[in-house]
Amino acid sequence: MCQHQPSCPTADSADRDAARLRAHHPEQGWSLLCNGVLVFEDTGELLPNGKIIAPHRPQRTERVVTAA
Repeated sequence: MCQHQPSCPTADSADRDAARLRAHHPEQGWSLLCNGVLVFEDTGELLPNGKIIAPHRPQRTERVVTAA
C-alpha cells in the first residue's frame, strides 16, 4: 500500500501510528494513514483487517517538585 521511501510502518507493527496521513477529517474525528489504519480523535484505531484497537491515551503523570 505504501509507496514512500523508506516505507511507512505496516498496520500490524507497534509503531503503526508513525505512518503518513492519506486523509485527515478533523471535523469528523478521524484520519486515514498510509498503511490503511483509521485513527480516531479519541486515540482508538481500526486496522485494515477489522481489528479494533481501544483508545490508548497516555497516563497522566504527576510532576514532583522538590525544595532546593
